[in-house]
Amino acid sequence: MYYYTKYVSPIGELTLLSDGNALTGLWIREQKYFGSDLMNAKYSIEKNDCDEILKKTKNWLDRYFKGEKPDACELKLNPHGGEFRQEVWKILCEIPYGETISYGEIAKRIADIRGIKSMSAQAVGQAVGRNPIGIIIPCHRVIGKNGNLTGYAGGIDIKKWLLTHEKAI
Repeated sequence: MYYYTKYVSPIGELTLLSDGNALTGLWIREQKYFGSDLMNAKYSIEKNDCDEILKKTKNWLDRYFKGEKPDACELKLNPHGGEFRQEVWKILCEIPYGETISYGEIAKRIADIRGIKSMSAQAVGQAVGRNPIGIIIPCHRVIGKNGNLTGYAGGIDIKKWLLTHEKAI
């Protein structure tokens, strides 16, 4: 059983999804890949504004949008995705508030972790774009190699808003 609720934020309505034990999704309304593979699967999903995970997530978001710097580690997260995506999302959680990293830098870190010569920044970009827990797993902190604001499933304007809010740009 999965539970969802809505959250009204300065960047628009967010949909939060929980499996009752961990947060499994956070999407900006109308974002690319909204609901990812999970929301489109044949899972039982019902609205539940009282789910503890969702309540904790709303509190985290309240603090974030007030300008505090809550850490992703404060919440139990369970993003659904393969091994490579999980590696990328783990690195995203390590990007400090107010800082950015390039797709190429993430690719280099994964290559180092795997003990290989190189990793495709494009493959990293695809994994970043499929992040099912936006904002909390901070995919908005990933930029192009020249500092360009490239690709964001929620839209470049929202990416710019989030980075400006964090004073990263």
